[in-house]
Amino acid sequence: MAPEQMAEGPQDRTALPPARPLDAIDQDILQILQADGRASIRSVAERVHVSRANAYARINRLIEDGVIRGFGARVDHERAGQGTSAYITLKIVQNTWRTVREQLRQLPGASHIALVGGDFDVLLLVHTPDNKALRELVLTRLQAIPEVLSTRTLLVFEEEDLEPDDD
Repeated sequence: MAPEQMAEGPQDRTALPPARPLDAIDQDILQILQADGRASIRSVAERVHVSRANAYARINRLIEDGVIRGFGARVDHERAGQGTSAYITLKIVQNTWRTVREQLRQLPGASHIALVGGDFDVLLLVHTPDNKALRELVLTRLQAIPEVLSTRTLLVFEEEDLEPDDD
C-alpha cells in the first residue's frame, strides 16, 4: 500500500470487508498508534515483539479493514485559535439524518457528529474562535437547515481528551 493511502485509510466505508477478530498483538499495535500516530514501523515492531514486515502487514490490514480510519494530530483548540467549544443538540425531521449529516460536515469548526437516541436526535461538537462566531454558526448556519427543527447549545467551560498519554 502506498504511504499516502496508508495515511488516509479506506475512502469508501461501504466497501469494507467483514471485520476480522483482533489478537493481542493487534490490540497492542492500536494502543501504540493511538498514543503516537507517528511511531515508526520499527519501533512498533520492537514494542510488540514481531518483525518489521509483520508489523507493517498488520498495520496495513488494520487500515484496509477500517479499524484504523486514519492518522492525525490531537489539537489544543484554544491554542489553535478556536477557544470556544460547544455541544449542540439538534432535533431533526424524521428520516433526514443522511441529508443533515452532510450539511453538518460542511460547517466550519464541526468536530464530531453523532446520531443518538433520547430527547434529541443529533449531537454536534464545534470549536469556534469566540462566542460571536458560535452565535453566528448556530443562529445563521444551523437554524437555516430546513430539516433542523430545534437546537440547544451547551457551552464547554473546560475539556480534556481521554486518549492515551504520550509515552
